[in-house]
Parts: sequence; C-alpha cells; structure tokens
Amino acid sequence: MKNCSISLVIPVFNEENRIGKTLNIVSDFFRKENFNYEIIIVDDGSTDGTLTELEKFKDEVKILSYKPNKGKGAAVRTGMLYAKGDFRFFSDADLSTPIYEIHKLLDKLLAGADICIGSRAIEPNLIRKHQPFYRELMGKTFNKFVQLLVFKGIEDTQCGFKGFTANASDLIFSRALIDGFSFDVEILHIGRKLGLKIEQVPVEWYNDQRSKVHPIRDSFNMLVELFKIRKLHSNDTLIIRKKEIENNNL
Repeated sequence: MKNCSISLVIPVFNEENRIGKTLNIVSDFFRKENFNYEIIIVDDGSTDGTLTELEKFKDEVKILSYKPNKGKGAAVRTGMLYAKGDFRFFSDADLSTPIYEIHKLLDKLLAGADICIGSRAIEPNLIRKHQPFYRELMGKTFNKFVQLLVFKGIEDTQCGFKGFTANASDLIFSRALIDGFSFDVEILHIGRKLGLKIEQVPVEWYNDQRSKVHPIRDSFNMLVELFKIRKLHSNDTLIIRKKEIENNNL
C-alpha cells in the first residue's frame, strides 16, 4: 500500500458524543496499517458541540463544515469530491461497519473493481447486533422499491460503507444530486449507467441505536427520492461513454 493513497470520508451531524471515539479508532487503525491516508470529516450543519470536538483532531483530520444541514447525501458528496486518494471510501460516524473491513473493499478495488460496497445481505450472520425488527422490515421494504423502481441485483444499497477508485468517484459524485438518505441508490445507479464494475462484499455490522434515520419521515422522503432518481437519470446523458471512461483510465 506504499504506492497508493486512501481517503476516508465520514459525514457527521450532531455527533459530539461519539465522533471523538470514532476518530481515535480510525486514526489508530490507519497508523498501524501504515497506510498513506487522509481522513475527511464533513460537518453537515451540526447544531451541537460537534465542531468543538472536531477541533481536538484538527492536526489529524481534514474538517469541512457548512450550514445549514443539507442531508447525508450532500455531506458524502462534498467529502468525496474533496478527496485526493487513489481509493476513496466513506463510512458512517458510528462505525457500524468496523474500519478493518476496509481491507475487503480495497482488495476488490485493487483487483479491478471500480466500486465495492459493503453488504449485510450476502452473509446475514455477520450482522453482530441487529436493528429493531421494524427497522429491518423498513430496510427490506425499501429495497423492494429500489428493485422495482430503479435497478435490480443489489440487495443492500444502504450499508454506509462503500469504496471507489478515484476516477469512479469523480465520475459518479460530479453527477450526483440527491442530498438525502437515498443518495446510495443514486450513486450506484449512476455507476451502472456508466458501465462501471460494481462488486459487493459481506461485512460485519453492528447496529447503533442512536440512528439518525426517522422511521416515518425519512422513509417517506427516501421513497420520494427514488422517483427523483428515476427522473433525473432516465435520459441518455448518463449512458456509458466509452471514450470518457478510457480517458479516465478506468
């Protein structure tokens, strides 16, 4: 890994109580692995003491901050477009997927994948701590709508642990428009439209009960966003451009 660099983007919103622990874990991991890395924290308009907590790590991480709150999709997009690494990942602030699982994604990217996503659906036994039953039901129902309205073949679009080559990241996030929680579906849809190679790997996952996803309001908004994704990317402007892909060495 001495010849390539890694970017890790972590979006945060009102995370003063757990971001410090998360950054200690992530920083320790990368130092021990001897990676050439950067950690990018995107503060999505926090109203608590998140920024004050982040200041304690200003020598170790890059902090991007704006107001007002725009949504997780906007925060991830901001960080991924800012990132400079050869391989670019994003992770949830609660580390529901442990950072060491990055090796699984990185192996696939090094082997030729353009995108690799963590999945809880491939090996459900790797879910070490489950969500409440109603949240799991919501997730499965949402995926049914994804399969019906947008694309088929990916059973877990919402795991917040995904990796991209630099070129794939630039191609996708420069086109992404969804600010809310359905942004995962949009970026995978764009990747497919561009003909990029998408791999899925099973990852460990631990539910954190302090989820920011509201079971009713956000579920409705995510469904609405699926229709927006269909409308935004239904024309030919995102259909694979072989010349563009070749020019970006994909």
